[in-house]
Amino acid sequence: MGAGGRMSAPPTKKPAEADVHRRAPYTKPPFSVGDLKKAVPPHCFNRSVIRSFSYVVWDLTVAFLFYYIATTYIPSLPLPLSLLSWLAYWVVQGCVLTGVWVIAHECGHHAFSDYQWLDDTVGLILHSALLVPYFSWKYSHRRHHSNTGSLERDEVFVPKHKSKLAWFSKYINNPPGRVLTLAVTLLFGWPLYLAFNVSGRPYSRLACHFDPYGPIYNDRERAQIFISDAGLLLVAYGLIKLAAAKGLVYVMCVYGVPLLIVNAFLVIITYLQHTHPALPHYDSSEWDWLRGALATADRDYGVLNKVFHHITDTHVAHHLFSTMPHYNAMEATKAIKPILGEYYQFDGTPFYKALWREAKECIYVEQDDETQDKGVFWYKNKL
Repeated sequence: MGAGGRMSAPPTKKPAEADVHRRAPYTKPPFSVGDLKKAVPPHCFNRSVIRSFSYVVWDLTVAFLFYYIATTYIPSLPLPLSLLSWLAYWVVQGCVLTGVWVIAHECGHHAFSDYQWLDDTVGLILHSALLVPYFSWKYSHRRHHSNTGSLERDEVFVPKHKSKLAWFSKYINNPPGRVLTLAVTLLFGWPLYLAFNVSGRPYSRLACHFDPYGPIYNDRERAQIFISDAGLLLVAYGLIKLAAAKGLVYVMCVYGVPLLIVNAFLVIITYLQHTHPALPHYDSSEWDWLRGALATADRDYGVLNKVFHHITDTHVAHHLFSTMPHYNAMEATKAIKPILGEYYQFDGTPFYKALWREAKECIYVEQDDETQDKGVFWYKNKL
């Protein structure tokens, strides 16, 4: 677990604990992006409108089916069976809608079709329905892909140096503190990132995804930020009308709580892809795009890998070839692993265990004796 080619065992086997901290290579790799691309079968880069839409139709059909079952049958069930049924609905619907979110994310990468206008139209509709500002996040996420692993320029879950930690960090570096931190992060991390750039890179002033004139965006992008905001306002208006007709409790049960599940999964997925004891981070003296792209980890979410369209277990390939459609990413991952060798990171630890471990062990980054004279930083947890 943790260090590239050393982790060729099937993910169902429990990896050795000692391998968790076995560091990934941080020197310049002996291969180029071109070498990796040549290893991938050419058809993996082909985008099919029909195939891409088939996943949209499937996900929305399943989501509507769950909605129909929940609203038709759960209200007539006695307590506590109705409560348990609502809990089940919230979880499964949240998982399905996370899959919808992933497809919209592909649209933002131009991985849905060969037509940018179609990608943006589908992405805007799907992300707005999930209260995500499509164009706003598309552009900030694109900058994350351009600067992955950079301590100065990456856009999300940028680790702090020890000297930059909040004064109260040492008081919550314990099990109760981690429970509280994880709870706040899972509940509020996504909206706080969108609204206040929490966990993002520092800007000269407030960086808000809803602000067309914010520092995240350039002049050519501002008009599309307005479009994103308009999409959110339209969905919000629809929800207000639905609440007026059906009641706020109804809206929260069928939509609000599943959306909270989606937000929690987005935080978990993104956090675990870029936070691991074996992953390096780089300052400007050492960072380059390829090593930054390789400073990410594929994770195993069991059956949810398929529900989430394999954004979880093919994320290394996604960072190398972000316009590749998700349905070809597994084949591409298999093709590039022999070339990547120890530069390929996979961790088969169940995501809920990995989340707790990373929250415990990945508190800040600093150099050590091995990389003291280089701009390479590793996660530490000693406060």
